Amino acid sequence: MTTTKPTTSRPNVVVVFGDEWRAHNVGYAGDEVARTPRIDRLAEESIDYTQAIAGQPICCPSRASFLTGQFPLQHGLYLNDVELTPTGPTLAEVFQENGYRTGYIGKWHLHGSPEGHYERRAAFIPPQSRHGFEYFKALECTHDYNQSAYYANDDPTPRYWDGYDAVAQTDDALGFIGEGAAQQPFFLMLSYGPPHFPLQTAPDRFRTLYEDVEIPLRPNVPDWAVQQAVRDLRGYYAHIAALDECIGRLLDGLDSDNTIIVFTSDHGDMLWSQGLEHKLNPWEESVRVPLLVRAPGREPSVSTQLFNSADLMPTVLGFAGLDIPTTVTGSDLSVSDAGPATAFLCAPAVYTSLRRSGLEEYRGVRDARYTYVRTLTGPWLLYDNVDDPFQQHNRCGDPALAHEQQRLEKELQWWLGRLGDEFLPGDHYLRRDGLEHFFEVNEPLGFSGTDQWTSPNVRGRHFSIDTALSAIQAHEDARLIVDDLAPRALASETPMHGRRSIRLLAMAEPHRFPRAALEELDERLLALGERSIDYSTSVALPAWPPSVRLTPLGDHHSTGG
Repeated sequence: MTTTKPTTSRPNVVVVFGDEWRAHNVGYAGDEVARTPRIDRLAEESIDYTQAIAGQPICCPSRASFLTGQFPLQHGLYLNDVELTPTGPTLAEVFQENGYRTGYIGKWHLHGSPEGHYERRAAFIPPQSRHGFEYFKALECTHDYNQSAYYANDDPTPRYWDGYDAVAQTDDALGFIGEGAAQQPFFLMLSYGPPHFPLQTAPDRFRTLYEDVEIPLRPNVPDWAVQQAVRDLRGYYAHIAALDECIGRLLDGLDSDNTIIVFTSDHGDMLWSQGLEHKLNPWEESVRVPLLVRAPGREPSVSTQLFNSADLMPTVLGFAGLDIPTTVTGSDLSVSDAGPATAFLCAPAVYTSLRRSGLEEYRGVRDARYTYVRTLTGPWLLYDNVDDPFQQHNRCGDPALAHEQQRLEKELQWWLGRLGDEFLPGDHYLRRDGLEHFFEVNEPLGFSGTDQWTSPNVRGRHFSIDTALSAIQAHEDARLIVDDLAPRALASETPMHGRRSIRLLAMAEPHRFPRAALEELDERLLALGERSIDYSTSVALPAWPPSVRLTPLGDHHSTGG
């Protein structure tokens, strides 16, 4: 516990974070392509936590951990689009109880969509669902950064940020900071949507910076994905350059003598490393995030403490000198050398990109050198991140690292015991919590891999009712089976039809797919045997149609500001 300070002497606190921002894509971390001079200057003045981890690297679980100081199976958000119902004080509520003005601006993604079909992503967020934030200009979730809606406090009428939303959100943050700053300390979270895809929608002047620049790729990007990775990274870096300018303006508007500034991200992104497109995976590109903390009276330094998403709440409270609620499980890393020896990794259920890539639920640990991950069937991945920083050599089961694997397994068992995590099949948690109907836990199954690992979900290697419709359409025998038992199932104008499977069609129109017919269809498809193993085409892609994920330079989505 820390000692509470008098209101008049308490520091202001700003937490600014992007979405899908990888730890290595900033200049101060050695990325010569990233244009981040303002963030680099912040790094020179901050504690740089070089071992910061998003323990379940996807939006809602990470954000819920930020606000509760708990891990996914504790706060209940181990899927996207589940509503947060905290069991203890949230980060904002603690600041509010200690006399702070509290504000939140940007992407929220904690109100949830209980029907499981993103239905609340544009809905008004009522006061009881804001968890201690008084000033509130936010939207549940949007990826249209140039026509970005939000709700202002208690007004249920949607409004729109002017131009590229991060610019207008920064302006609004500066207004919040200036309002009443002399009378009352403030706590602000500024949540930017970029650099999350769509990747080609930053303002033109940032996108043109990368039109002709050589984009070096991480060596774990397979040859078949090089062209896509280069195109995606051009847009990704453009978003980052735009956000750096925004963060620079934010820093210029702060009283650096009495303000704690935290810069981080909710998780990273694969961007075709390991041949994978997005996040939720246990590899470095997905789990590693930047974390800088500039605090009055604290000298700039480099910390190798293992930070996890659940540590944000206690760490911020620690820097602010406020008491940490007993419901918090994370560690206060404002204290040097505090925290556990490993960071806990988890995916309690299989959904979205895990299903599309044929991966399984997992638990794991990461320390300063090694990453160790197991699935329900046993140990799966072991990497030496010092000798093999791009994780190209899976050492799981290697006799030379048997001692380390045993040590890491003990660490994992310690975490499972500490968190009361029984590591049960994901379906158990989905049934328990009534989440089996969610779209993302029923997405098509694919398979993936490289020369040193393959996806463990064997079903994804076969045709089934979980195979993407596009893959069935491309295979004559599979198409004939479906046409025979479910006529017209493959012909549809339904939005996102290419992201669907027979299972999803049956959930939407159960009268067309009686259980017996569905079981027969699955059995006949499985009898076709394994699909051809081509990692460039066998992942159930795209996660989003190209028209959504990619937008050509100079089109109507672009802005000059």
